Amino acid sequence: MGNGLFENEATIRLGFFLGTLLVLAFLERWAPRRVLSTPKPARWFANLGIVTLDTLIVRFLFPVLPAGFALLCRQEGWGLLNFFQVPYGVAVFAGVVLFDFFIYIQHVLFHHAPTLWRLHMIHHADLDFDLTTGIRFHPLEIILSMGIKLGLVYLFGPPALAVILFEIILNSTAMFSHSNLRLPLALDRIVRLLLVTPDMHRVHHSVIIGERNSNFGFNLSAWDRLLGTYRPQPEKGHEGMTIGLANFRDPARLGLPQLLVMPFTHKHP
Repeated sequence: MGNGLFENEATIRLGFFLGTLLVLAFLERWAPRRVLSTPKPARWFANLGIVTLDTLIVRFLFPVLPAGFALLCRQEGWGLLNFFQVPYGVAVFAGVVLFDFFIYIQHVLFHHAPTLWRLHMIHHADLDFDLTTGIRFHPLEIILSMGIKLGLVYLFGPPALAVILFEIILNSTAMFSHSNLRLPLALDRIVRLLLVTPDMHRVHHSVIIGERNSNFGFNLSAWDRLLGTYRPQPEKGHEGMTIGLANFRDPARLGLPQLLVMPFTHKHP
């Protein structure tokens, strides 16, 4: 099952990416949470341009990606799940959950290690918060993240199916949790018991540093609750809060070329 899915991984992941993007783009227009403060075409050009560049760089630099490496680890018996011969279904579930937890940890580290923050801050420099913010990451951060994922595959040895499912889930929930979508408050309270909602994650994109250093999860909300980084609402409310970074308020400084050089030319507390 994992091998067959692996053969069509690129097509399947692209299909989920485009499908999620189109559905959320429609929903954002139908039920927006906030009025956007900057022109969407320029932002979307930069955000979609950088994710395209990220994809090309990863394909060029990495001869094997996590799902393919998972097949090799399964074959060679590498990783804890393979060493202990965990049943396949349990290994798939455990692999997805473990990856989600370590991506949370990675996100915390990228906020608190100054060198890593210089890479991650382009994600937070977006002056608005919509589904494309969820795919706006510097190529060097993506390269480091890919290295971490390969290390996790080697350490835990999850099935290739778990890796592919995680990548699809992470990509889709990252766009959902960053979407400018208005969920009914009652529904939001229920959904965020399990998953990170847009209102929950929007707090993380506040210009206020204390709020920015909270709600690190992309998918499961449990990690923030269990590890004390959960903040239910922004101090000034969702309509009144300011998105972005205090030192980057000029949209003219946030085009694609400026984002690519930002880690080397600017720093932010």
